[in-house]
Amino acid sequence: MPLYKRGKTWWISFTTSTGERIRCSAATSDKTQAQEYHDKLKAESWRISKLGDKPQFTWDEAAYKWLMETSHKASHKQDINQVAWVHQFFKGRSLCELTRETIAELGEIKCSETSPSTANRYLAMIRAILRRAANDWEWIEKAPFIRLYKEPKRRIRWISPEQVTILLKELPEHLVDIVKFSLSTGLRKRNVTDLEWSQIDLHRKVAWIHADQAKGRKNIHVSLNDTALEVLNKQIGKHSVRVFTYQGKPIIQTNTRAWRKALIRAGIENFRWHDLRHTWASWLAQKGVPLNVIQEMGAWESTEMVKRYAHLAPEQFRKHAIVVDELLNDTIVTQCENQEFKNAT
Repeated sequence: MPLYKRGKTWWISFTTSTGERIRCSAATSDKTQAQEYHDKLKAESWRISKLGDKPQFTWDEAAYKWLMETSHKASHKQDINQVAWVHQFFKGRSLCELTRETIAELGEIKCSETSPSTANRYLAMIRAILRRAANDWEWIEKAPFIRLYKEPKRRIRWISPEQVTILLKELPEHLVDIVKFSLSTGLRKRNVTDLEWSQIDLHRKVAWIHADQAKGRKNIHVSLNDTALEVLNKQIGKHSVRVFTYQGKPIIQTNTRAWRKALIRAGIENFRWHDLRHTWASWLAQKGVPLNVIQEMGAWESTEMVKRYAHLAPEQFRKHAIVVDELLNDTIVTQCENQEFKNAT
């Protein structure tokens, strides 16, 4: 029986000319569509066995396989959402049909909806899938070239201690505690809101983020200063597992109406929650903390990410620049002494 039903879904079953049994879901409740899919699969299997053609894999198969192989990524949920958006345009299409022009058109659609930088995230995901299909799975001969949009370099957004003081006065108490803790540790939003008591040792004044919770998939050691400890002590007894709560429930979202209205009242513009992390790093740089130490504390993988704060630490580099002063002064003194010696003789 080439077609049969399981529940409301049609399934396909047939044997190829080489004796291989093919059984799979048609992923539809429409018998006509299921029959068309059956005929397509059977025709492809014949061309492969008799004519030596390569199987024609679809975007659906490639996207699914890529998601399964990259499920360890911290951004896996975001990848799923991106694939779901692309799926409405590429569903059922052969990988060979996805040309440079086809993908560029999709990029223009996304760019018109959002921004070039966001469109680039989707294009980069498509590129990653097609490259793996070509290089690792050998499903296609070559991945098409995908050109990304030019993105303006973003300046680092941070606020002064004085601005933070004003902002804290405008925030509700539960957000005040999270903001103080974020500015004291430099942790990303998710690492703060998901923090559990099992990840904290108040006696040793340390906390830790497990590798599967970290963006870089590496354990993060967090040294707790007095401000962070004060905030944590306030949370004791509020919840048995999670640290930060509101009305007895763990806090999940921080970009709330209360946060946005507090920013307006404080007169702070163009400031995201993630900019608290930038503020933490900027303050450290301005106080002379070496960039390599900031990189280690912030768990950045690349030194390029930390170099964004270099311009905020002129004094840190000035003390090294003075070394050249000493060398030049010694050189000048030596030249003067030699000249005086020549004149005297």
